[in-house]
Amino acid sequence: MSGLNTEILFFPTVKPYYITTAIDYTNAPPHIGHAYEKVLADVMARFQRQNGREVYFLTGVDQHGQKVQKSAEKAGLSPQDFVDGVTQHFTALWDKLNVRYDGWAATTDPVHKRVVQAMLQKLHDCGQLYKQGYTGFYSLRQEQFLTDKERGPDGKFGEEWGEVQELEEENWYFRLSEHVEWLKGYIKSHPDFIFPAHRANDVLNALEGTPQDLCISRPIERLSWGIPLPFDERFVNYVWFDALTNYISFAGYMADECGNQGLPDFSTLWPSEAHVIGKDILVPAHAVYWPIMLHALGFSDEQIPRLIVHGWWNVKGSKMSKSLGNVIDPNVLAGTFTPDGLRYYLMRDISTGYDSDFSDERIIMSYNKELAGGLGNLLNRSINMAQKYRNGVLSPGSYDDAENAALRQVVEQATPEYVKQMEGWVMDDGIAAAWKIVSAANAYVDSTKPFSLAKDPANAARLDSVLYHLAEAWVHVSVLLNPIMPDAMAAARAQIGWQMPEGFQFSDLKWGMLKEGHQLGTPVPLFPRLDTPAAE
Repeated sequence: MSGLNTEILFFPTVKPYYITTAIDYTNAPPHIGHAYEKVLADVMARFQRQNGREVYFLTGVDQHGQKVQKSAEKAGLSPQDFVDGVTQHFTALWDKLNVRYDGWAATTDPVHKRVVQAMLQKLHDCGQLYKQGYTGFYSLRQEQFLTDKERGPDGKFGEEWGEVQELEEENWYFRLSEHVEWLKGYIKSHPDFIFPAHRANDVLNALEGTPQDLCISRPIERLSWGIPLPFDERFVNYVWFDALTNYISFAGYMADECGNQGLPDFSTLWPSEAHVIGKDILVPAHAVYWPIMLHALGFSDEQIPRLIVHGWWNVKGSKMSKSLGNVIDPNVLAGTFTPDGLRYYLMRDISTGYDSDFSDERIIMSYNKELAGGLGNLLNRSINMAQKYRNGVLSPGSYDDAENAALRQVVEQATPEYVKQMEGWVMDDGIAAAWKIVSAANAYVDSTKPFSLAKDPANAARLDSVLYHLAEAWVHVSVLLNPIMPDAMAAARAQIGWQMPEGFQFSDLKWGMLKEGHQLGTPVPLFPRLDTPAAE
């Protein structure tokens, strides 16, 4: 079973925009895939706030399950102590990577447990749950029963299922099959349900054939680390009915009935605008189990959340795995390339919805060439020249020419293109739109040659305009790249001597943010170049 991670964001005009990611499965420390998902959600949350939307961002941890129970036993710890220890690895990483969430979801929280039990009781009372004996094969790794569909061409269950046991036991089942036709129709009539859209075909293909009901319990003799069924305490709730429910339990669903206090008003937050998840948990968990669970609970079609499905970070074309020894530790990367350098790489080198290959060479190049050499060097030399030639004091002046007009045009066109791409979850193209300013401004320095202009007093007015245009362009860059690299862009604005006002939005960006007589600060390398063998 792949773990969930949950992130929830709200972006409203009248109603908040609610975005979630899967919650992190606390059976192992985080890897770069976890970091990517959280940074992706955090970037969207920051972007939407700067775009004038209200945002609520929820993330958390999925702490129950058989693998957790077994790992805790092996470690000689109680399951709660075990998951608390693993959870600390996640929270420490999110803090390091500047992931700023508004709410935290932990599935061992009593708030969550009460909602899960109330939801299960509701489904039981309306006849959606039944008990039945079953004999079949069970994957210990994925914590699910297997059917013949999971067998390979040789008739055996593949390595991806890990240890498989034949079990005979009684369990509770959810009448999933009764809702499959509804789900097919919903997917076909709601093309925006899944992003990117081609993923919808994966779901429809998975729904072909005879629909099966879903086992939603485990006998307490086999699994004690879970939420007991309220109507039969000889069983605990199966993971998906537990983990998936966090999207609504911590958003205030059934808060009054469950006596849960201090939660958001569910009616103002739901439906979620986006659940951010990995492609490995699209089918069946998020695109089959989850919408059908909501439908069975009485949620209308208008209340079904949207799924944003991201791809994987591979290594040389292979999926990261412990057995291959190619798992990438984001803590190490953040320590080498800075948290913002890692955030930039994760957003720039993958297109949302598709896979990408992690590369040591590429992350070094992105840091040294793009951040240190392109972005940081532009800031450093712009401020250095202004300090050297004008004591850091800017004057727009009245001088103008075609080169100035061309740079202003690039700056003014960048914001709407950036906003368009970011709203469409195309973060790499959003960064590319902002980067047009960086490229144009660096080319502008090369063509105007301010160091030559400074030698002739007759060019004083033109030099003033060049220095002003460079600083003004950097203000715009620092605002556009703020969701991606918040600390670095705040540091850049401090050097420029301009503070982004509270509530400042992208629509507030216009030429002339810096006024006559504006004083620039002291230049400090924003991204000091790394000297590594691979960087040479």
